[in-house]
Amino acid sequence: MKIIICIFFFMLMFFACTSHKEKPKTIENQPPEVSADGINIQFKTNESFNFFKTTKVNSEDISKELKAIGRVGAITVPATQGNRPVLVLFESPELTSSYIDIAHHQINISQIQNINIKQREIELERIKDLVKHGAGTGKDLLEAQMALSVEKTNLANQKASIVEHEVKLKSNGFNPEQLNFTSAGIAYIICHIPENQISKIEKGKNCVLEFASFPNEKFAGKIEDIADVVDNTTRMVRLRILVINNQFKLKAGMFANISFELNEGDFVNINKNSLITVQGKDYVFLKKDKQTFIRKQVEIGQQIGDRILIMKGLQNGDEIAIEGVLQLKGLSFGY
Repeated sequence: MKIIICIFFFMLMFFACTSHKEKPKTIENQPPEVSADGINIQFKTNESFNFFKTTKVNSEDISKELKAIGRVGAITVPATQGNRPVLVLFESPELTSSYIDIAHHQINISQIQNINIKQREIELERIKDLVKHGAGTGKDLLEAQMALSVEKTNLANQKASIVEHEVKLKSNGFNPEQLNFTSAGIAYIICHIPENQISKIEKGKNCVLEFASFPNEKFAGKIEDIADVVDNTTRMVRLRILVINNQFKLKAGMFANISFELNEGDFVNINKNSLITVQGKDYVFLKKDKQTFIRKQVEIGQQIGDRILIMKGLQNGDEIAIEGVLQLKGLSFGY
């Protein structure tokens, strides 16, 4: 019995001793080594380095959407009377008046050129012949010359009046000569875009229009004309957009939201979260190896959405930090 008790006591002491083995000591993360005035940041362990997520940069075509507000300046509808097959209905009564006046002046010019002046020229030649043969007087010749001169003056006045109305129409985005050859079922939308975007806009390019009256419908438009004059106050450029309006849904005076897709070109670009700015200079953190980041100064271009164009400092395949960037900034600049 004593032997059994001794054995039990011995086993109890053995398990008690083995249960108090020392736990392994944890290795504390060592701080990174920052050198070259904060340009190099080297981590001592992979665990610390892996806290920072990275991504590779690539060059690609960057497009953005330019939005503008426009208004239906005019629509075309079939004519029921008169010589013209199409009527142009302008949003502005003043433009309507100018367009009608141009038509009247054109009729007058045709009358003066083709009938009045020709008749006066024939009469003048007849009077000259009479005077030559002694059957006419100097007074008759003077009156014939004056009559021809009056008709030519009337012609000049009619042409001057057309120019005045044409300037008014063109300054509002409409070419009266083109309108003479338009067809029914067209809507002309006038909008303005910033001067600094004009290089990215071309005649014939497409756009998308939305109208409050038709919230679930999108209309395809085409840039038909770009104005030759920049507004001196707003620095905006006027565009005329053509939209097919066969169902005559669109009415003159309606407002439109217009979207243009602009191609910025092929650029290296990064996510905006990868960039930091210190004292007016822009930086990213470039991955050098498995445990080292390098602070790299870059020159940036335009921001498009959450992407920033890089003009200088990075190239295809470079790997930069995208998460933990603020922590790297603090290590690099000491705050």
